[in-house]
Amino acid sequence: MRRVHRHGIHSLRAKLTAANVGLLALGIVVATAVSLMGMRHYLVDQVDTELTKMRDSLGSSQLTLRQIDSLSVLSVVSDRLMPRSTDEGTDTRNADSRPAPESIFTAVDGRGSALAIFAVEPTEAQRGLARAVSDPLALSTDTDPHDVTVLGDTYRATATRLPDGTYILMATSTEALHQGIAKALKLDLAVGTLLLALLACLTLFSVRRRMRPLEDMVETSSAIAEGDLTRRVPSSHHPTQEVEQLRLALNSMLHQVETAYRTREHSAAQLRRFVADASHELRTPLAAIRGYLQLYDQGMLVEREERRRAWDRMNGEVDRMGRLVDELLTLARLDQRPELRLRGVDVSRLVRDSAQDLRAQQPGRPVTVEADGAVLVRADESGLRQVLGNLVANVRTHTSAEVPVRLGVERVDGVVRLSVEDQGPGLGPEDAARVFDRFFRAGGGAGSGLGLAIVQGVVRAHGGEVSVRTAPGEGLAVTVTLPARPKACV
Repeated sequence: MRRVHRHGIHSLRAKLTAANVGLLALGIVVATAVSLMGMRHYLVDQVDTELTKMRDSLGSSQLTLRQIDSLSVLSVVSDRLMPRSTDEGTDTRNADSRPAPESIFTAVDGRGSALAIFAVEPTEAQRGLARAVSDPLALSTDTDPHDVTVLGDTYRATATRLPDGTYILMATSTEALHQGIAKALKLDLAVGTLLLALLACLTLFSVRRRMRPLEDMVETSSAIAEGDLTRRVPSSHHPTQEVEQLRLALNSMLHQVETAYRTREHSAAQLRRFVADASHELRTPLAAIRGYLQLYDQGMLVEREERRRAWDRMNGEVDRMGRLVDELLTLARLDQRPELRLRGVDVSRLVRDSAQDLRAQQPGRPVTVEADGAVLVRADESGLRQVLGNLVANVRTHTSAEVPVRLGVERVDGVVRLSVEDQGPGLGPEDAARVFDRFFRAGGGAGSGLGLAIVQGVVRAHGGEVSVRTAPGEGLAVTVTLPARPKACV
């Protein structure tokens, strides 16, 4: 069963890990995009602000290009925007071969052609800026700088129109800005990848630890399916509330399943033994009757006395078989939980009647009755009479006629206790444990072995209990405990 949990993406553990990693990856992508866009907007806004200030400064001066050549302001602007050689001897051709400058300042005419400034011919970068700006007029009228590409590099450019119709183009490179954003993106991706790997490891470890109780449940279920009904789900060291509730519910269900299985096995074994015993008990009288009938049919019962004796024996076996069938029917009705006819019954009166019947059947047996006053209980009177009759018949069958018997009844703590005790030979522990089993007869004695089973069935139908106290040589005491108001039949 454990192999199922190792099927990679098909396992719940892998799916949870993939879900957590996917959510974090999405969060990292969104956060990185927002942060980089914000950073780019901020840096570009700074470049645009600087370009706008210079454009406004030149535009408000109302100077021509020729006048600008002689002003100190142009010197300041050119120091910031003009590409200058680090070596005064470097000629224009060498200057053209330098990399694109940080900032470009150039003048163009109305057609967009670059003009010379300070009698210096425009550089390649300045001509590239002039070519990149196809419409200087539109650029000068727009309040925001535009993105342009000069010599393969990106710039932010703006323009202003001088009174003589010349346009001054100003551009600042954004390559450093883009390179910084690219480095920040790489750093974010590296950190994000590390975080994703760390989260995947932590999630796998955490989910494995949290799902261990579920794996224990699977192992327990597999063990029970293989026949180990005593197996239970163990408690984990750090259980969550939901998993612990599931564990307790599953263990409770397994206990009920085990109990039901044991009960069914016991009932099936008891039924098989009952059918075998019933078959044996019924076969004995039938065999006897068949034997006598065969003797009669073969003409072997010639004497009148022999026929009378055979007739009496067959009648006796028929009566025995009839009583056995009646007792089996009684047990069958008790198994079906019959509806009791409950009414107020004086148990003391029933005890005295049973004692009187025993004295009539065995006048020489000492019988003691302990029943002071009326002891009322809601019960089925015929059922209680059958209980007392079977208990007294059990004493009469299994003890000699001179053995003393005590019948008693009392009310204690809201229950009624009815007892029948004799001073006979008693029973050993093994026989005492089976005394209420059907067809059980201690030592193979007389009787059908159904009397005490019927007693137990009737008492349980009243919601009561029956118990025995015995030992070899100490007699047998049967105690019936009945509730004052019996519950529903169970």
